[in-house]
This record gives sequence, C-alpha cells and structure tokens, in this order.
Amino acid sequence: MTTEGPHHVSTAASNDAPREIEIPDEPLTAALDRAAERWPDRVAVDFVGGSTTYRELADAVARGAQVLLDLGVRPGDRVALVLPNCTAHVVAFYAALRIGAIVVEHNPTYSAGELAHQLADSGAVVALVWEKAVDRVLETLPRTALKAVVAVDLSADLPLAKRLALHLPVPSARRTRQAMCGKVPPAFPMWHRLVAKSAPLDPAHPVPAASDIALLQYTGGTTGTPKGAMLTHRNLVANSLQGQAWTGAVPGTEVVYGVLPFFHAFGLTLCLSYAIRVGATLVAFPSFDPALVLAAQKRVPGTFLPAVPPMLDRLADAAVAAGADLSSFRYAISGSMALPAATAEKWERVTGGLVIEGYGMTETSPVALGNPLTDARRPGTLGLPFPSTSIRVVDPQDATREVATGERGELLIKGPQVFAGYWQRPEETAEQLLEGGWLRTGDIVTVDETGWVVLVDRIKEIIVTGGFKVYPSQVEDHLRGMPGVADVAVVGVPGGDLGETVVAAVVLDAGARGIDLDAVRAWGERHLARYALPRRLVLVDELPRSQVGKVLRRVVRESLLKR
Repeated sequence: MTTEGPHHVSTAASNDAPREIEIPDEPLTAALDRAAERWPDRVAVDFVGGSTTYRELADAVARGAQVLLDLGVRPGDRVALVLPNCTAHVVAFYAALRIGAIVVEHNPTYSAGELAHQLADSGAVVALVWEKAVDRVLETLPRTALKAVVAVDLSADLPLAKRLALHLPVPSARRTRQAMCGKVPPAFPMWHRLVAKSAPLDPAHPVPAASDIALLQYTGGTTGTPKGAMLTHRNLVANSLQGQAWTGAVPGTEVVYGVLPFFHAFGLTLCLSYAIRVGATLVAFPSFDPALVLAAQKRVPGTFLPAVPPMLDRLADAAVAAGADLSSFRYAISGSMALPAATAEKWERVTGGLVIEGYGMTETSPVALGNPLTDARRPGTLGLPFPSTSIRVVDPQDATREVATGERGELLIKGPQVFAGYWQRPEETAEQLLEGGWLRTGDIVTVDETGWVVLVDRIKEIIVTGGFKVYPSQVEDHLRGMPGVADVAVVGVPGGDLGETVVAAVVLDAGARGIDLDAVRAWGERHLARYALPRRLVLVDELPRSQVGKVLRRVVRESLLKR
C-alpha cells in the first residue's frame, strides 16, 4: 500500500497542514540569522534562569565559530559535542555548522569505551566536552584523531547569583556543584573563556551548502554497533519546517521546554532546530527533573513540550502534588515509545492542552509521521505522514511487493528529511536506502483505509516460535494491564524445537503478590493466542532503558541468556 501524505483525509484530521511544503536552499544556520534580526531582544535560551537573547546568541555563535577556526577546524571536519543541555551546547552546535563543520553529538554519560568507538569512527578533530566527561575523552586520545579537547563549564551558563551560590558552604550548593562541575587539568582550554576573548567570525566567511552534511547522529546501538547517520542541512531544515507546518507554531511566541537531551535526534530537532526556526524561547534543562521544570514554569511558562511518556507521567504527577499550574502548555509531542492512553488522558486533564504521538527515527531527522493537533487525534496510533512525506507498506521479505490495506508490512518512508546514508558504511546504506530514496524502517505497521498508521513491532524483535510470529509489543500491551504489573518486556530466547521461547521480564508494583507464570498465562489467554503466551517469567527490579526512556529489549534478552 502507498500513501503520499495526509491529502486523502479530511482537513480536520490532517491538522490543516499542507500536503507539500517548499524547502529553501539554505543552511540550518540561516534560521538563527533571521531570528536575531527579527527578535534581537527576545530570550532565545533560558538555562536555569540564565537568559540569552537572540542578539547575544548570534554574537556568541559568531565568536565560537572563530574559536573553532583558530583551533584548526575546516569545512567538512567533524566537531564532537559531549555535552548535556545548556546554552553552550546551542552555541557550539551553531558555531560548528556556521563554518561548514559537521557536528557529532555524543551522550556525555557514555563510558570511555563507548566514546572511543564513536570518536574514532567519525574522525572528529576537536571535542567540546563537559568538565565531568573530560577525563573519559582524554582516555580515548590514543585511539582517535582528536587534536584539541576543550572543556565546558555548565555553571558558566548560570546567572551570576546562582554561580556565586554554588560556592556557599552548604550541602545543597555542594550537591549542585558536584552535579554540574568537574575538575580539569590546570591551564586546560575552557570554552567560555575562548569565546569571550575571540573576535566574531567575518560575516563574509562562506556558509555551507544545503546539501552539505551537518550532523553525524549515531544510531543502531539497540540492535548492533552504533553507526553515524549523515544528516544534511537540507534534512534538518526540512524537518524543522515540517514540524512548524504540523504544529501551526506562531513565530516569535512559543516557549519550548528542552527536557529531552539535545544529543538525541528527538531533542536535537525539536529543541535546537525547530525552536530556533520559529523564534521560540528555549528553556533548557541540564537533566530532566520535575522540580526544576515546575520552577521554570513559574518563571517562563511553557507552550510546547517535546517529551517521552515517562516524562509526561512524572511531570503531571509532580504538578498535581505541588498544586502547580501547567495550563500554559498548549501541546506536547510524545515520541520514542508508545504513548499509553492513561498517560495522554492524565496530561490533557492536568494541562488542558493536547498531547499527540509522533513517529520517526534518526534516519528521518527524526520525525516522519504524527497525529494531528486536533480532536481527531487517535492515541495509540502513529498518525499520518508529515507534509512532503510519502509512505509505503511492503512485504518485509520482498520490499518491491506492497501489501493490501490493513495488512501488516514493513514501513518505507520517502521525503526531504530522509538521511544521506551511514558514515563510511556504503553496504549498510544500500541495505537501508532503496532505489528512489525509500528508507526501510524495520518497523511493522498496518495502515487503514483512511491512511492512519499503527505500529505493530520491529522486524528484528519479532519472535518466531513454533513457526508462528509473536509481536512483543502486543503481548506487552496486554500484560501491562494485569493488576500488580508495573512494566514488562517480552523477548525471544533460543527454545529448541520451537525456535524461540517467549519470555516475559516483569517489574511488579510495590507489594504485588501472587504473580507467577501461571497467573501471567491465565491473564494473557483472554486476548492472546496460545503460542504468544510467555513460557517463562522472570521478575526484575527494573528494565534497562535508553537515554530517552525506551526499553532496550536487546539488553533484556542478553541478560536472560546469561541466567
């Protein structure tokens, strides 16, 4: 089945978003230049009370770009960012892009080994690194091409009063200082000092082309060795414009809460790209902390929250407990995992706004489908294709054969946000990008006659037992409704003649009793085929999750194989 966008459904269901949008031939940095001209005194970034206007942000970016040039960075060179969310992250991101360098985002909590793989693979020549991660990056030097490592002090982005308060001899100040700051070798180059001393970049310095690579975003860690997805300026510009068309954002009025990590594709596009495109105030948080969010809400009420379901749950609960007002949030976009109906209902009850589910992957910059921001939304579905986005649903074993409407098949995506391939991996690129620019997602979906897309499962995580296919997400959805079950992950492990055995790793609610394999199977029999029922139950204290909260089934499976 093929669909080429939301034009085949009513305008109410399609959010009034256009079927096609025009993508300008410009680099991502052009949006920041326009914002600085149009709203010079509007706050661009708020970091724990430290405010930076668009004029100040553009100036810092110009100075940061010159710093990178002075460090020897040239167009096409890779600049590694190993940073939590902060104002410096925004500055460094746009500074590197302005001179035609390629940004490589890294999780600042990664081990030295994990960082070494990505730094070596990208060939990054300069790394801008959070103080607390400097030692780990320095360990990688023998295995990487790094020529310079610059430390970033998060506290330098705080307002003066809060910076001074960090040095008070009280436990709370000591804890905050330990969480934000680290020790670096004496005379180590410090980003904020270099930027403050630098002259701004010559405005005549060449800008990158829209077709140039802007970002290497590592992906695939949940299914294999992480590989760098190459995202061009055009990819990122397109996805920010698609998001603007979908949300109907009014330029110069929005306040976007940056609770998602900027180093993740979801947070990067919605917070670093989309927010600047619409002239929003970005409220950046060093980590997700409901108390910090509620404090910021009193200072700078938010209008838009990109988040994952656990964040929505925790924030709504915290607001209710504190009697806090979240009614300024008109809409939230949930991604990275299924949005439970109970979570959606709770968020909309507490805020009075809407929450919709979106779908995408790093290779689509990352958003490709979404629910409309209207009463026509359908919780539990992926929604409809974004503007200028086409989809096909095909036989996973033969991508040239489309399946009939309503049948399960692999989702293929085509659009201006689809990536340029994997860094230095032509064979894997050829497997993922088919003729005509169609991207294989590896996700099994169904599409109904009105074009709405529902996710069934990932191809690589489907369990084959006794010749039958078991979709873990469907089993998990049913088991989560069982009294006493707080969370569950369903995986397949080698099972002799069956091929694979269905195993459920279950986290129990506090005080839950009487939950064993027989009870789980009895509950599952109400909705599931017998071959889909777990044949083994393992009780665990918690499930491993990615940095945005997605359960890592691969890690669960590996853990079970060791038992």
